[in-house]
Amino acid sequence: MPEGPELYLASCYVNSMCKDLVFAGPVEKSEVSRNPEVPFESSAYRISATSRGKEVRLTLSPLPKAHPPQEPLDLVFRFGMSGSFQLVPADALPKHAHLRFYTISPAPRQALCFVDVRRFGHWEVQGTWQPGRGPCVLQEYEKFRENVLQNLANKTFDKPICEALLEQRFFNGIGNYLRAEILYRLKIPPFEKARTVLEALKHRRQDPELTLSKKIKAKLENPDLLELCHSVPMEVIQLGGKGYGPDREEDDFAAFRAWLRCYSVPGMSSLQDRHGRTIWFQGDPGPLAPKGRTSRKKRVKEKSNPEVTDLEDSVPVPKKKGPNRARKPGKKKPQKESEPEAKGKVGSTRGPKSKPQLKASAPTSPGDKPGVLEGKQRPMIRKRTGSTRKRKANSKASGSPSSFLPLSQKGDVALGSSPA
Repeated sequence: MPEGPELYLASCYVNSMCKDLVFAGPVEKSEVSRNPEVPFESSAYRISATSRGKEVRLTLSPLPKAHPPQEPLDLVFRFGMSGSFQLVPADALPKHAHLRFYTISPAPRQALCFVDVRRFGHWEVQGTWQPGRGPCVLQEYEKFRENVLQNLANKTFDKPICEALLEQRFFNGIGNYLRAEILYRLKIPPFEKARTVLEALKHRRQDPELTLSKKIKAKLENPDLLELCHSVPMEVIQLGGKGYGPDREEDDFAAFRAWLRCYSVPGMSSLQDRHGRTIWFQGDPGPLAPKGRTSRKKRVKEKSNPEVTDLEDSVPVPKKKGPNRARKPGKKKPQKESEPEAKGKVGSTRGPKSKPQLKASAPTSPGDKPGVLEGKQRPMIRKRTGSTRKRKANSKASGSPSSFLPLSQKGDVALGSSPA
């Protein structure tokens, strides 16, 4: 989210890019934007910008003899999560240009656009600085410091210092990455009570015998929290660029990332405050840290494990359950010991044995001898013809009573084969 330094750089960008440009015609708003229409149209006007904390004000000033005659118009912008200004060719507008101001000279025609990808930004017609915001930490440092120290009895300072630093009534321009950098440099636990941290500054006085140069040196070597609220944003401004304008380069972002010491830096811990904002820090979080939450350390992304991101905890990744994979060669799965089976065994060896198993008299197959089958099939016995008396008579004549033969032999006899 753009913070005080980014809003200040945005105003500088508008002033530097538009100082020699003349704009004309109506102000266009995109169809998808929910912000108000800008009822302004002039034959010739100029644009200038100023910033204060987390706000930017554009002033549209008609030139002398421009028509229709009208007073200058102020538009106050709050950038939300992704707002910025860009000056582009009029025939190559960015996709998310939600407010557009067109030039007439010099040629070619250009457009100053308010670009907001996430559409959280807002503008106010004939707006003023938001009354609930305090003095700017960048451009009104003395007023800012006085406003904080004179209001330490306010309930805002009962909160942890990391949450108080986001209160724009007192810290107008400080945001998430700035609060982390400020607290880190002073080794202040983010969840220390704000009043405890700031109360000592109220009575801080320098030796009156020191010369002005020594006083300045002492402040630079041992700055307090309120002084860092001014000097740390100034460091960001001195980096320059940071992505504003169509000619932004990756070098701007690389310089900013190299400048960060704590915010989203590997090795630092993080916690969410009561408002769900992540605060980065090192060491003890402080006595007012949210209960039931554990701090997370940012780790460096490992190339060998693509599933682990640089924001994940250093915990082992559980193995996924899935189908069995093929076994590696040389490692055979041990087989269960089983009793050798004779060929011709009928039925399955699993489960309770409800019927006696039948064995064939010789190792045969269904194709060798009809009537002797393997597996779970029942033995097939031909239908006997004739009466019982006739069969008994035949058996007596042959001298081999078939009624006392084993089942397999009975089957053989029944199928026309004689016993051995």
